[in-house]
Amino acid sequence: MKSIVKGLALALAFFSINYHSFADVRLPAVFSDNMVLQQQSAVTIWGWCSPAEKIYVTNSWSNTVDSTGGNGFAKWKLTVNTPAAGGPYTLTIKGSNTITLKNVMIGEVWVCSGQSNMQWSSLNGIQEIDAALPDAANANIRFFQIPQTTAEYPQDDCPATWTQCNARTLKSFSAVAYFFGKKLQADLNVPIGLINTSWGGTPAEVWTPGELVENDAELKAAAEKLTPVNWWPTVPGATYNAMIAPVTPFNIAGAIWYQGESNVGTSQTYDRLMRTMIGSWRKAWNKDIPFYYVQIAPFTYGAKHTGALLREAQTKTMEYPKTGMVVITDLVENVKDIHPRQKKKVGERLAGWALAETYSKAGGSYKSPVYKSFDISKNKMTVHFDHAEDGLVLKAGDKKATEFYIAGDDKVFVPADVKIEGNTVVVSNKQVKSPVAVRFSFSNTGMGNIFNKAGLPVNPFRTDNWEVDTGKEEYK
Repeated sequence: MKSIVKGLALALAFFSINYHSFADVRLPAVFSDNMVLQQQSAVTIWGWCSPAEKIYVTNSWSNTVDSTGGNGFAKWKLTVNTPAAGGPYTLTIKGSNTITLKNVMIGEVWVCSGQSNMQWSSLNGIQEIDAALPDAANANIRFFQIPQTTAEYPQDDCPATWTQCNARTLKSFSAVAYFFGKKLQADLNVPIGLINTSWGGTPAEVWTPGELVENDAELKAAAEKLTPVNWWPTVPGATYNAMIAPVTPFNIAGAIWYQGESNVGTSQTYDRLMRTMIGSWRKAWNKDIPFYYVQIAPFTYGAKHTGALLREAQTKTMEYPKTGMVVITDLVENVKDIHPRQKKKVGERLAGWALAETYSKAGGSYKSPVYKSFDISKNKMTVHFDHAEDGLVLKAGDKKATEFYIAGDDKVFVPADVKIEGNTVVVSNKQVKSPVAVRFSFSNTGMGNIFNKAGLPVNPFRTDNWEVDTGKEEYK
């Protein structure tokens, strides 16, 4: 009998503890000390509580009290209006218990995502970050690092917390994201919040809601070609559910993206996939967020032209509204390393897009020259470009342009003789009497040496749509 009474007592105690724990007002991890809230907007604040419990949210920037009640799912949500950038502030949430968030800043919040080239940090040997560590401390740059995890269904929380930028927190944070945020912070003079949600090796399918891939015949067929590995997920939606969905109610300014290497084998559907993914993110955030991304770098992929075809697909994605692409063919020291070590200029070039397109900050050219059209006169082709208004130049120290190839109706490409004329390029070859097509850096490892006056490399391109050899590539 005593054992029964003792068991009942323990059960009641357990119920009491868990009841009060359940009754406590709780917040998702994205709300913590040191966080950054999007300025001059209606930000959503949400969490969990007892059903019908009254919740009060008080902010210190206006001393306004907003309130709501818990619903039948034991959840609560309300919106709070934020002022122009500033801080630090406090945010107090009160129900049966009280939570006070301290050192809260108001500024610009960006999501930073992709695979390893977005993920890599000082821990991966990025010396540019090592050099930045001694002077890294900056209370106006904050990090939210989402750990690598997956889920079968969309989640409403993730195990992370906001931290201030310093030598310790920067050491394991994305180099590209940091240099992007650092330039934004310096040029805008506002607090910057960076949400890093990246995972090396991941294909874009895993960052896209699974049902959108499964319900699209072309995307589903491409996803089925992905080879499962033990190092990262390949199931559509796996990281979206665990590493994107939990923060989609959190108001942001936009997103940056560095990914594509794991999709070179399915380049024919990559543009379609990216438009699907970007559209799904915008729908989830209920906001037409700008999306700026990095073109994959030259690398010795095992099949011919697969890298070139992926870059071509990425170029097409720029036709999607409010997107922009950074070209980095000039930032590669070793084409046998899929991880270029120069991350500072990558981040700064992404910031150039954001400063110009999102914040309307004038400050020089930020777009790489992109193929526009061509004219043919006898045995010469004149190639015209967008974003080369001030003219084109060779890389300092170089005597002639490289990576241009020209072909006639026989579809045989030969190296072209190149002459830069202002903002156009004239190409020819004595062997090609009647040229019909030109290609530039259209290979896995092509690194052209023509730039605009702002120092941005010409985007790789081809003028033809002929079938491309994707057989095994042999490198010297």
